[in-house]
Amino acid sequence: MARGRFITLEGGEGAGKSTQLRFLAETLASHPTEVVQTREPGGSTGAEAIRGLLVEGAEDRWDPRAEALLHAAARRDHLMRTVFPALERGAWVLSDRFADSTLAYQGYGHGLDLRDIKGLHHFVCDGFQPDLTLILDLPVAAGLARAASRGGAEDRYERMGLAFHERLREGFLAIAQDNPNRCVVLDARGDADSLRKRIEGVLIDRFPDLLALQP
Repeated sequence: MARGRFITLEGGEGAGKSTQLRFLAETLASHPTEVVQTREPGGSTGAEAIRGLLVEGAEDRWDPRAEALLHAAARRDHLMRTVFPALERGAWVLSDRFADSTLAYQGYGHGLDLRDIKGLHHFVCDGFQPDLTLILDLPVAAGLARAASRGGAEDRYERMGLAFHERLREGFLAIAQDNPNRCVVLDARGDADSLRKRIEGVLIDRFPDLLALQP
């Protein structure tokens, strides 16, 4: 059986990753293979237990190194329990965030040494990378306004201040520039349906076996 594909959606707060992941799963539903929707932090029992520690509570609940380690622990469980088994079954795995978010948030955002973050990623993932990463780019003020409108308790990162989120955006764009074969940046300012069509176009371009799925 052929190995499945791993597609990640990245970007700042309010960029629309969760919506586009759902749309993408609907598009792939007509493709004759299993589709797994997941997220980080989370996506497995252990990782979901860690998620609440990271996305809820006071902004200073953890120092940047502790945050990075918690994300790494959640990611390892996610990979071992969910991602790797699904790929071995031949499934297409769609994840709302992955390791690029740790590099962007704890590296560019909080100022940890990028080499340390990359070393941690190698320790957790042993070189494993997504087949495609879609980075949804949005001006910070617009993204934070969208995020605030949805409410909920998982707003710890949203409350970290404008300067943090500007560094975060710059980080995602730098990651895309450093990984042009894996990352595609998409302007997320328009309506969700328009962005959905552009994402479907990227998939058809990147994966010829999806040519039957017209956007």
